Amino acid sequence: MGNESAIDDPYDMFGGDTEPRDGVFRTVFDRAGVRVAALDHNLLIADASSDFAGEFGRTVAGLRGVSFPALLHPSVRERLVQQLMRLVEGQRQRFVERVLAPLSGSAVFGGELTGFVVHSEANRVNGLLIVLRSEPMERGTVVVGKRKLLSEMDARILEGVAAGASTVQLAALLYLSCGGVEYHLTALLRAMKVGNRSALVSKAYSMGLFGVGTWPPRVLSDYVG
Repeated sequence: MGNESAIDDPYDMFGGDTEPRDGVFRTVFDRAGVRVAALDHNLLIADASSDFAGEFGRTVAGLRGVSFPALLHPSVRERLVQQLMRLVEGQRQRFVERVLAPLSGSAVFGGELTGFVVHSEANRVNGLLIVLRSEPMERGTVVVGKRKLLSEMDARILEGVAAGASTVQLAALLYLSCGGVEYHLTALLRAMKVGNRSALVSKAYSMGLFGVGTWPPRVLSDYVG
C-alpha cells in the first residue's frame, strides 16, 4: 500500500480551511502519497489522485464516473452511503468511518475514510472530498465477492446468536426443536473453525458477513443462498 501521507487532519491540506472551496482542493491531487478523490452529488468519482486510484488497482481515468459505493465491501457500503448523503444534503460537514474495499481475487484493503464537503463560492455544497488512509490486511480474512456461504436457516441462526438469543428463543423463533438449533449451530462452529458462540460472532464480523452499523444484526444477502 505504500507509505501514508503525514497528514493528521485532512483540513491541513487546505491550510486549515474547514470549508474548502472550488479550485482550492484541486492542488492536493498532485501531492505524492495523498489518497484523495472528489465525488459529485450522485457519489460518482469526478476525479482522484493517482495514489487513490492505485489502491483500487485502477488508473485515474478508469475511476472517473465510477460509483464510489460500488467499490466498497458490502458490509460497509450502506453505512458509508448514509454518511456521504448527509454531506450532500448539508446535514453535516464531515465524518470519519472505517472502510473496507475488495480488490482482485481474495485481496481486500481497509482503513480510515474521512469525507467532507467542498463548497462553491456561493457557499453551496458543490461536491465531496474523501481522503483515505489505508492499512494492510491479511489476505483471506474478509470474504470478497458474492459467495453463498450460508443457508437461509444458518444465516437466521447466526443473526440470532449475534443478537444474544438463547437456544430456546431461537427454536421458538425459527420453528425448530432445540436439538435442531444445536445441530445447525454445531455445523456453523465447525464451518467457521471456532469453538464457541462468542468466537462465532466475532469471526462473522471479521469476515464482513454482517452489515456494519445495523441492529439487530443481519447477514448480508450476498452470502446467503
